[in-house]
Amino acid sequence: MSIWTLYANQIRTLKGRLGFKAEGPLEFLAYSLELTSGRIFDKLKCKYIMKPETLYVLLSHYAKNDPIDRVGKLIKFGDLPGGYAYEAAFSRRAVHPVAEMFGFEPKKLVEAAEPLNGIEVKYGDLSVEIPALPKVPLIYVLWKSNEFPASSNILLDVSASHYLPTEDIAALGEITTARLKSSLEQLQPS
Repeated sequence: MSIWTLYANQIRTLKGRLGFKAEGPLEFLAYSLELTSGRIFDKLKCKYIMKPETLYVLLSHYAKNDPIDRVGKLIKFGDLPGGYAYEAAFSRRAVHPVAEMFGFEPKKLVEAAEPLNGIEVKYGDLSVEIPALPKVPLIYVLWKSNEFPASSNILLDVSASHYLPTEDIAALGEITTARLKSSLEQLQPS
């Protein structure tokens, strides 16, 4: 039995639900998931991904929920249920790389977020909101200083924990940061 077979039925329920379109493949983070085969095309790298298991797990957990409105209250990862236990790892894997990648050229964060359907928002010195999943946006905030190294954070609406367990949000943050890195690489001249 393939890994896709284990998750296919649950993931297929996302068609037309929870912010996904009713027609065509599921589109998120510049990925395109074909619902018949389970193949996931990476639009940034122009190839199919070879190990989609983590994305299947995230999507199947996401599919188990009914939609709710955004609360409008932003929190950091450590404020999620049990988030304090993963906060150091989440910061190391998802948050700090953003300051390292974009600290010297903050505007590149906005450019790198665009292929991920990210939009500029008004937090910190520069920030973007990226719909990692349609109902689970991540807000990447960057602060730049002439005296200190740049710093960053990722904020989420309180409603994020309705859609995914904290461990999945950690994985989603890591994936989204990796997607920003891939997008930045596409912007760099070769």
